[in-house]
Amino acid sequence: MIFAKIDFINLLPFHVYIKKNIASTQVKSIIQYKKSYPADINKKFKKRKVDSAFISSIASRNEKRLNLGIVAKKDVQSVILVPGKPGDDFQSETSNALAKVLNLKGQVIIGDKALKYFHENPHDEFIDLAKVWNDKYKLPFVFATLCYSKNGKVLNKIIKGFNKKHIKIPRYILNSYSKRSGISSNHILEYLKKIDYEINTKEKLALKKFLKLAKNKGL
Repeated sequence: MIFAKIDFINLLPFHVYIKKNIASTQVKSIIQYKKSYPADINKKFKKRKVDSAFISSIASRNEKRLNLGIVAKKDVQSVILVPGKPGDDFQSETSNALAKVLNLKGQVIIGDKALKYFHENPHDEFIDLAKVWNDKYKLPFVFATLCYSKNGKVLNKIIKGFNKKHIKIPRYILNSYSKRSGISSNHILEYLKKIDYEINTKEKLALKKFLKLAKNKGL
């Protein structure tokens, strides 16, 4: 099973869970990882170069999904728009589409670099796209869903025990991500409190609404 890994901070608890819970099982021997950014992973999944991955919501239409994803209940800090600097972020199709759905114009920045920008430029004018979505629709925003083309039963078994609340991130891993991203460990932990992973009734409603609005925009 080839699993594409988005190597951003927002999936850190999930990767810690995988590392801990399948390290000594037979499952580990059949999983191969391919690391990349969301938009590239979307392409690899569509071409079936990978079997499963967290796929950007905008690219998840008609794909088989599990009830796991990357969700922001309100603000998220890692998906922002800087007014006056037009341009999409090549790494994310969903965030670019979200800006268009919300009729917002500016430079879209996502992921770890957006979180770093958020903390390094507190006095700059920028817009948190997940917050605008929540303010407007009173719904969480689903940035990605866990999709698969095969080995769905194996994947579902792997994620069955995943619960963000039970994940303790080892200090050495936290320090590694902090050093790599330039974001303090405390800011990483604060940020992860804003990320959820379960896709339940509200999340499904939010995803359906976003995809409908995006389709109406020709996206």
